Amino acid sequence: MPDVTTELGDDYVAVVEMHRPPNNFFDVALISALADAYEELQGTECRAIVLCAEGRHFCAGADLTSGTERTVGDLYDQAVRLFAAELPVVAALEGAAIGGGLGLALSADFRVASPESRFAANFARLGFHHGFGLTVTLPQVIGRQAAHWLLYTGRRIGGEEAHALGMADRLVEAGAIRSEARAMAAELAASAPLSVRAIRATMRSGLPDAIREATNLEQELQNRLRLTADFAEGVRASSERREPNFKGS
Repeated sequence: MPDVTTELGDDYVAVVEMHRPPNNFFDVALISALADAYEELQGTECRAIVLCAEGRHFCAGADLTSGTERTVGDLYDQAVRLFAAELPVVAALEGAAIGGGLGLALSADFRVASPESRFAANFARLGFHHGFGLTVTLPQVIGRQAAHWLLYTGRRIGGEEAHALGMADRLVEAGAIRSEARAMAAELAASAPLSVRAIRATMRSGLPDAIREATNLEQELQNRLRLTADFAEGVRASSERREPNFKGS
């Protein structure tokens, strides 16, 4: 099974699915494959995309315990491609969207979740800086004050709170997330496709450039904080499922 599959239906809706269960940790290859899928669909009859994932969780971001994800700049180059793609995207957020996985979820135009869904920008609890353009997208979606609180605290929230904040556009039962996302995408696909692309380009004007600028700074700060004792402690505490003991060093 490839990391990413694409299925285009008769209703002009394409389902783009990640296949790295159960947590769908990403790396450069996975984000690049998603961007490739989006760009390839632009040349087809597709009018809207459903982004989903196999397994328990939508995406838990990068696997910081593996020691393999160090090409952050390349990763963010591919993330910018996602934001620059032309077709509207509805993300089906089953399980958790954590860290960079939340950044991936916020690259979509709309999000569907359930009360059991979980969200966290947990970077400060790991001892380093957020990434994937969350500097731009999180305050745009939920407002600056709420974004500050979630980023500073790394607090995890459920689907109902995410819906109240505007992070999730629709809240449905856990078993209905995909079908609701598909229904939303079909409604988008029923509008004039050239109009939708033009309106989307206007509404998201400058977004890829803003993401590029943000990720350049995010990457610089992530690289700096990866060298600290607090980062090592944060990752260790997370893997051991305990509270971190940060020293500010």
